[in-house]
Amino acid sequence: MSEYHTPVLLDESISALVTNPSGIYADVTFGGGGHTAEILSRLNEDGHVIAFDRDEDALSNRIDDPRLILIRSDFRFIHNHILRLAHDCAGSDPRLSERLKDGLDGILADLGVSSHQFDTASRGFSFRYDALLDMRMNQEGGMTAADVVGTYSQEDLERILRIYGEVDNSRRVAQLIVSARERGGISTTGELYAAIEGAVPAYSGHKFLAKVFQALRIEVNHEMRSLEKFLEGAAASLKDEGRLAVITYHSLEDRMVKNFIRTGNAGGKEEKDLFGVVSAPFRAVNRKPLLPSESEIASNTRARSAKLRVASRNMGGRK
Repeated sequence: MSEYHTPVLLDESISALVTNPSGIYADVTFGGGGHTAEILSRLNEDGHVIAFDRDEDALSNRIDDPRLILIRSDFRFIHNHILRLAHDCAGSDPRLSERLKDGLDGILADLGVSSHQFDTASRGFSFRYDALLDMRMNQEGGMTAADVVGTYSQEDLERILRIYGEVDNSRRVAQLIVSARERGGISTTGELYAAIEGAVPAYSGHKFLAKVFQALRIEVNHEMRSLEKFLEGAAASLKDEGRLAVITYHSLEDRMVKNFIRTGNAGGKEEKDLFGVVSAPFRAVNRKPLLPSESEIASNTRARSAKLRVASRNMGGRK
């Protein structure tokens, strides 16, 4: 599993998540299975893990454990799958069905892209390789990054670069992309780099390119919308005092998770009742995000930007 993906904040996230060794937990970003394996190691024979991943490559990492249920799906549909699973196992395992109806004990999400996706050249997630501009986490359908750079208007390209990548000179980059595609199209990572090379700063080229690729990846996979729907589904799926643990890697993700924990909505708008009390489905367990240690960052570069936020389900919805 370590060759496929090295999990970040492993002990911190699972220690915060697992409060009941007999509980039912969900790992909605299965990937290489590292977090799931750690959850299983802390559960007794009555515990279960329901794991999700929309990338078919991840399914090859299935763990041989009867306590694991692995579902290929976008995590945005978590609540629908939990309801369906409770219904489907009512005849074969009525006890599990009833427990699922009561709600999950914890949900973990490790957002972003796996090491495997970054390191597999053909997936097109990294500017380190010259490959087709794909970037789809689910390769069975949907638009690719090549479709985005090839069909979006200059205004839309500028918007996603500015919002999703926080690219400083997003207008210039969008102009260069449109000019390049008019001369012959952009279908590979190398062609994209050649198109925007004039806007890449000499002193921070790698960071700049990472932002551009991040923006395209988020757009291709609808990541922010999926995250928002996941958070809503997580709130509906957890039992009272159930734990939510989310590992984020960029400011957009972290802001949305922080806002949802604090207010119950992605925008961070506080909704108050007649008594002026904020209604929210969660209460923060750690007021500030937990960060990786220096030793973990040294051994796993993906950990550099990682943040862990943990919350507890507040069924009363009042703070």
